[in-house]
Amino acid sequence: MTRVAPRTVIAAVLVAAFLAGGAFLAGRLTSGSVATPTTDSAAAGFLRDMQVHHAQAVLMALTIRDRTDDEAVRLLAYDIATAQAGQAGQMYGLLDAWDLPQAGPGRAMEWTLQPTIDGSDDGGHDMGDGMSPTEMPGMATPDQLAELDASDGVEAVRLFLTLMIAHHQGGVEMAEAVLARSDVPQIVSLAGGIERSQQAEIGLMQDMLAALPAA
Repeated sequence: MTRVAPRTVIAAVLVAAFLAGGAFLAGRLTSGSVATPTTDSAAAGFLRDMQVHHAQAVLMALTIRDRTDDEAVRLLAYDIATAQAGQAGQMYGLLDAWDLPQAGPGRAMEWTLQPTIDGSDDGGHDMGDGMSPTEMPGMATPDQLAELDASDGVEAVRLFLTLMIAHHQGGVEMAEAVLARSDVPQIVSLAGGIERSQQAEIGLMQDMLAALPAA
């Protein structure tokens, strides 16, 4: 199978998703009575970090589509790539509509150090004293991405599913963290959708992984 570098198509996918996301958000940004988030808010930090998180998922999904003939895996990868690119476009659009910079004043995941809305323990979502993007929960390392890029066939599928399950689990953790810290309607809707969809896909991927032949 001829390989097409995923990085050559990610930009086009994200541009299309941004345009679609911007149109979707145009009629929704002024709804609700909650104050517009500030640049150092949990809402803004989540949007910035989750864009990075989603971009890696798109990369991995496009990579596996080029390395397997398994139609079920290819369909899953397509769904992940299009859904997460679309959500990344919505995140970019929200920050733009709120006149907030796409790059924040703090470090990755620093927003998780903020208190929860109700002041209670949110179940361990305090993720540390600031992280780099590769330390966001569930992010694959450069070595793991290189291994996926170099793999083929069943082993590529096995590695993809293993990495994407962990990636989705991290995404769910981030969504739960912002839901505990923000009541901005657009954030509640977006993060809630991420939580539900990725939990469903985790179950599907676990079943697909279990069905693969033994290594």
